[in-house]
Amino acid sequence: MADLLEIPPARLSAEALAALLEEFASRDGTDYGDRELSIAAKVQQLRAQLDSGALALLYDGDSETWDLLPRDSASVLLSGGVLS
Repeated sequence: MADLLEIPPARLSAEALAALLEEFASRDGTDYGDRELSIAAKVQQLRAQLDSGALALLYDGDSETWDLLPRDSASVLLSGGVLS
């Protein structure tokens, strides 16, 4: 079982959070709709979603990786459930 932790964004330095959001926004397969957005615009959208609680920042201690997930999906994983 994965060792998942939710990391409150406030626990990260501004620089570390900005780097995480930029890396996530530049991942292959991230889709932001019909129009192409700059990395800065994508980061701004992600930050707003993270600040509003719509997204959760999760860290997987087993694989030493992190991800941003919608709050409902994160809640399922943190409670030991499986996403379908």
